[in-house]
Amino acid sequence: MRDVQDAPDLDPALSSGAMKINPKKLERVPWDHSGRHPGSKSFWAVLLFAIDIAWAIIFRKTQFDETPKSGGGSVFASIHINGLVDPLAIVKSQGRPFVSIGRHDIMTMPVIGWMTRRMGSQPVIRRAELKGGVSDPEFAARINQRSMLTMANCIASGHPAVVMPEGKSHQDSKLHALRTGTLRFTLNAASIAHAKDLPLPVIQPVGLHYRCHHWFRTEAYIEFGEPIEIPLVEDPLHNAKLAEGEWTEPPADQVIPLRDELFEKLSSITPNSPDWETYRAWHLLGHLSAKKEDRELPSLKHEVLAAREVGESNPPGPVLENAKQAAELLHSRELDATSLDHSGKIIRKKAFASGLGGLLLMLMTAPIVVVSSGIQSLAGWYQGDHSDEGIDARTTHHMIGAVLSPLLFWPIASLIFTFIFSLANPLVEFAVAFLVILISNFIFLTGYDLWVDFRTSLKRSKLANSESGKRLEALIGEIEPALVVLK
Repeated sequence: MRDVQDAPDLDPALSSGAMKINPKKLERVPWDHSGRHPGSKSFWAVLLFAIDIAWAIIFRKTQFDETPKSGGGSVFASIHINGLVDPLAIVKSQGRPFVSIGRHDIMTMPVIGWMTRRMGSQPVIRRAELKGGVSDPEFAARINQRSMLTMANCIASGHPAVVMPEGKSHQDSKLHALRTGTLRFTLNAASIAHAKDLPLPVIQPVGLHYRCHHWFRTEAYIEFGEPIEIPLVEDPLHNAKLAEGEWTEPPADQVIPLRDELFEKLSSITPNSPDWETYRAWHLLGHLSAKKEDRELPSLKHEVLAAREVGESNPPGPVLENAKQAAELLHSRELDATSLDHSGKIIRKKAFASGLGGLLLMLMTAPIVVVSSGIQSLAGWYQGDHSDEGIDARTTHHMIGAVLSPLLFWPIASLIFTFIFSLANPLVEFAVAFLVILISNFIFLTGYDLWVDFRTSLKRSKLANSESGKRLEALIGEIEPALVVLK
């Protein structure tokens, strides 16, 4: 287990959006210190429906562990490597309204800001932005304290919260240093709940695992660790001020140990490897170990758990080095250990039937899909590949397009269809048109998946017939006799 002191403590590279602050809009962001959710119930009902659709668009396969039960509010905390898709994953796993806190411009930008304000999300002006001169310290302190007191009261009243305690999205395979803000309003939430004789909240560590987090239609596995109990602040004056609606900082000697406990619990359900090359090697060794025992790893969840076992076994240097080289040969062709057969050889069969079937499905539904989803899909692809916020923003833009489809674009397309073919019952026509658009888009995505399977089979075949493929199979041949040391 890595020590918390070894975690990178780097300020995020600020995007152009983060460098622009809109004080007037920030002042008008809905907040509530009574414990009521500051968002719109009706908007959340629609949003949860849109999230279900968006999740099915972005991800091909997903698996969720059962969430531990909690009588009070839960603060869901995770690593943050995949932009806005990370909180989307947590909300999807629970299917209910959340309270959240995030960087200031997400609450004020066009479209997304309109949505986050109605979600009840709370803005925060981060340390890096203060260093960059984005805001004066007095205004930042007032907005941040207002937001954290809103979060504390909502959590105390039983609402779930989603937080990214690193305070930024990054691209490392291990946790960065955790900011104390999450722990501060979490401790205060416990104090408020205790004062109101409500069930105490907990911190719920979440493991977010993606086959390749910045790929469209990748796989995801959402894991839940053991909840962390939040200690009470034994200071009557502190608790009295909170109960009166005044933000008061909890003592550092309780904040820091709670932060360190969360870091340790989160680290154990993240990739927690020195780098992604090492993590991919662990996955490869997990697959090879399973094959040696005449079994397969049937899902990403099984792969993640097998890779974790490999990492904890501390494989010998030569074995790990060979595995890293082999895994990188696969990754360089956008392949992974699932491209190997039961004997560790590259699968050579070409999936022509999948390619043909996928092409037919896409061609059959293309007219409806292009009209209903063409604009947002093109915009999401372009913005994702040209963002100044790093590769994690790629899927953020995919998510935006996917969420806006059922919220905005599909209803507009359904209305147009209704006006063109207006018959006896426009409401029924609208519902039918929306359903046709929904089904057509998912048939198209099924065809796309089949086409990708075909393209992947070609990549495997090309690799198998290359010098790199021969080198890969030779490396695996060297690894297999040493697999016994991983047990």
